[in-house]
Amino acid sequence: MNVIWNSLGWFGEAGRWSGPDGIPARLLEHLWYSLLAFAITVAIALPLGLVLGHLRRGRAAAAAGFLVMSSANAARALPTLGLLILAVIMTSAGDLVPILVPLVALAIPPVLVNTYAGVQQVEAGLRDAAEGMGMTGRQVLARVELPVAMPLILLGLRTALIQIISTATIAAYVGLGGLGRYIVDGYSRQDYDSMAGGAILVIALAIVTQLAFAALYRAAVSPGVRPGAPRRTERPGTKRRARSAPPVRKETLP
Repeated sequence: MNVIWNSLGWFGEAGRWSGPDGIPARLLEHLWYSLLAFAITVAIALPLGLVLGHLRRGRAAAAAGFLVMSSANAARALPTLGLLILAVIMTSAGDLVPILVPLVALAIPPVLVNTYAGVQQVEAGLRDAAEGMGMTGRQVLARVELPVAMPLILLGLRTALIQIISTATIAAYVGLGGLGRYIVDGYSRQDYDSMAGGAILVIALAIVTQLAFAALYRAAVSPGVRPGAPRRTERPGTKRRARSAPPVRKETLP
């Protein structure tokens, strides 16, 4: 309990909310790294998942499914810190590139897999009906498959962004800023209050992201495609009339 109270007192220390090492400055740096990595991830994984998920028949569809699952499993097995160190050694494009490489590699699998699975789960009857109305392949993808797949797509985006936010603390290992500075610098100085304060800030940012995606879900997903959406039912107090068989004509003998 004393550790918690001491970490909360860390937020009220002098100069904690101002200057280059203040919480607002470190928070903006953390958001910059996270949102930049998230934008690169969306630009790569979202269109690729939509296109591969749109394929339904033939060898191309089978190859697309194998490619998505294999690449996702391979990316999940990559050690984030090891990939960061390798990027630092191999790159010469500046300090920002090494941190973006592991963050993007970590975030691509949930976006790619969820987008692919969301488009693949669209019922074939909906797609056939849209094609029967004269829609092209792009129109079917944009107007039918994308809205139906939106719940799974948002789930993948939310998972990716939360993973990026929690992992962006490793930026401090290569001399960059962000909330990870409180954790890394606190560890080097044995300042456990600073480490706990940095961890609390990262957790709070992840919770805010979760709430933001919940609001986005309500705004972007049609109520008809949400999980557990109520089916069309009869009005209360009314009974559905059974369809009666047509009357049989009686033939009379002359």
